[in-house]
Amino acid sequence: MRIDTLSPAEGARTASKRLGRGIGSGLGKTSGKGHKGQWARSGGGVRPGFEGGQMPLARRVPIRGFNNKNFTRRYVIVNLSDLSEVPAGTTVDLEYVLANKLAKDVKNNVGLKVLGGGSVESALTVKAAKFSASAKEAIEKAGGSAEVLS
Repeated sequence: MRIDTLSPAEGARTASKRLGRGIGSGLGKTSGKGHKGQWARSGGGVRPGFEGGQMPLARRVPIRGFNNKNFTRRYVIVNLSDLSEVPAGTTVDLEYVLANKLAKDVKNNVGLKVLGGGSVESALTVKAAKFSASAKEAIEKAGGSAEVLS
């Protein structure tokens, strides 16, 4: 097999319709648009969801519920790569992360979340609300401990 002999499977690609190329093509004269009217004009047609002036379905159906943004759980997120410079034996928690500007503070945060991006070589005690599986494994592999706060 050579790259210059590759081609799509038979019937996988169909030729585009060549509109307005004579009556023999079957798509000459009006080019499949019929006679006159909104759809025959250039730029004609209506926007998606338009029902000819009738109240559209999207507006006829009642709205049910809403997502209250006050109750979303936001975490201050830190990757292992951010913790790689932290000296061994340090206890890393939310206060430590924010004090050392290892991550940005999030409004109404509910705790720290540690993700497994990067690696950590020093033994750290990390106290967080959540850990990704890879982050927890990497911290324990380096000789540290990952404590989940409730």
